[in-house]
Amino acid sequence: MGTTALITGASSGLGVGFAHELARRGADLVLTARRLERLEDLAVDLAEKYGTVSTVIPLDLAEPGAIPELVRDLTERDIRVATLINNAGFGHFGTLVDAPGDRVHDQVAVNVAALTDLTHALLPGLQSAALAHPHGAALVNVASTAAFQPVPRLAVYAAAKAYVLSLTEALWYETRATGLKVTALCPGPTETEFYAVARRSPGGPRRLMSVDEVMAAAFAALDAPRTPPHVVAGTQNRITAWLAGSAPRRAVVTVTGRLSRR
Repeated sequence: MGTTALITGASSGLGVGFAHELARRGADLVLTARRLERLEDLAVDLAEKYGTVSTVIPLDLAEPGAIPELVRDLTERDIRVATLINNAGFGHFGTLVDAPGDRVHDQVAVNVAALTDLTHALLPGLQSAALAHPHGAALVNVASTAAFQPVPRLAVYAAAKAYVLSLTEALWYETRATGLKVTALCPGPTETEFYAVARRSPGGPRRLMSVDEVMAAAFAALDAPRTPPHVVAGTQNRITAWLAGSAPRRAVVTVTGRLSRR
């Protein structure tokens, strides 16, 4: 209540889920993504349901200079961000040798570079907000269960999410004295646009989690007295992540390689 949260990738999927839950809790929002019309529709919906003030900033985070532009815009509007949800990201299915160069580059630009640059730019303000609003400031970086093992045919995406997981856990430790809640959210297959963007179907009999289920896991972690450095949504996903970290690396990548053929 009384703080502002910035959500990247806010036009669909988990971004919309975060927007609704944070608005329900009383936060004003900064919504950014590429699709202006979707952002505007979401802002109207949030205002009608929760009375939330939303600032819409259309932006392609893959573009050079996107993060400085966003930070400059926030400064000019005198918006002080207390919670940052780094949700923007995408994957591309296929072997690296066959992947278009722009898709490879943009995955790293959005999933790694933009997330890191925005976190670095806003982290001092997030820590200050945590001191001013105990339990009211957070940094959530959306990783994936893909972060726990190499995934052939999603090699760049999985590597990027492993980076996000490692970075976030280190920041969890670095900021522990400030009261800022820091966690990496690691969902498994979820009912979002990820598979359409990655240009493949989910495959197999595995049930996709709903956005609401992932949000429940995320906010249970954020509401805990001691927010964990990462949270894996779903019991099956937690077991899979644990097994991936316990089994020999060669065996793990062989299994994920075979599964990714489906």
